[in-house]
Amino acid sequence: MRVDADELTYPAHVILRFRLERVLIGGDLAVADLPGAWNEGFRALLGIVPPDDARGCLQDIHWHDGAFGYFPSYTLGAMAAAQLMRAARRDVAGLDDALAQGDMRPLMGWLREKVHGQGARLGFQDLLRFATGKPLRPGGFYRPLAEALSDRVTRGVHCGAASLT
Repeated sequence: MRVDADELTYPAHVILRFRLERVLIGGDLAVADLPGAWNEGFRALLGIVPPDDARGCLQDIHWHDGAFGYFPSYTLGAMAAAQLMRAARRDVAGLDDALAQGDMRPLMGWLREKVHGQGARLGFQDLLRFATGKPLRPGGFYRPLAEALSDRVTRGVHCGAASLT
């Protein structure tokens, strides 16, 4: 399930949905063939198949609600969040120690100044430039994913995410 997925498998859901949306809209996949295409795509990306359509292609409301093209925004949000967190760690001394103690005040202070305090004054890219010094960049998102994948491989945990590259 996408909403229960970890940071490695969540993007796989987004990638699969985007691929399937493109072929559905392009007329190269019939709606009746969607469950099989979902299962095959999930097997290719993650090495598993959902036990039923309710936990497969029908797990989200987006498609039957008509929200096509929406899923990439989740990944853009995750990329922005990773970039913001990287900048917060750069700017706020001892941030990880505070978070480990359950103290959100240093992070919330940084977010209030750099993000929340800007309101709708800045657009997406300008807000990221203001807060992080750079427009949206994938490096801050992929580097932690690569580290997490490396850790899983070291511990012998199979997630199949290596096929995402």
